[in-house]
Amino acid sequence: QVQLVESGGGLVQVGGSLRLSCVASGSPFSRSAMGWFRQAPGKEREFVAVINRRGDSTYYGDSVKGRFTISGDNAKNTWYLQMNSLKPEATAVYYCAADTSGRMGSRVNAYEWWGQGTQVTVAS
Repeated sequence: QVQLVESGGGLVQVGGSLRLSCVASGSPFSRSAMGWFRQAPGKEREFVAVINRRGDSTYYGDSVKGRFTISGDNAKNTWYLQMNSLKPEATAVYYCAADTSGRMGSRVNAYEWWGQGTQVTVAS
């Protein structure tokens, strides 16, 4: 079955950390760039980070640079988003997504496969 499944969301205090995981299953992801997006209530889905399939190239949204780190474990077909120094504005549903072209874009419509999302709430 082809799917992306996120986990690791939860409630954290301002300044705290969380690590999100995304497990990918299915052949479409063998060459995919894997991205993370987030969507806060009433807002558009926002690009957070992306990593290429080899794991040697990453790209981040301006709002998370220096605080978030994307990584991957190809052997486990799992990708991670380490989030540090969390701020209240990071509260959102976080989605992992796959771009089977491998292009590492930041546009939502470049990604064909999406997980169901995991809620992150940063309490002040």
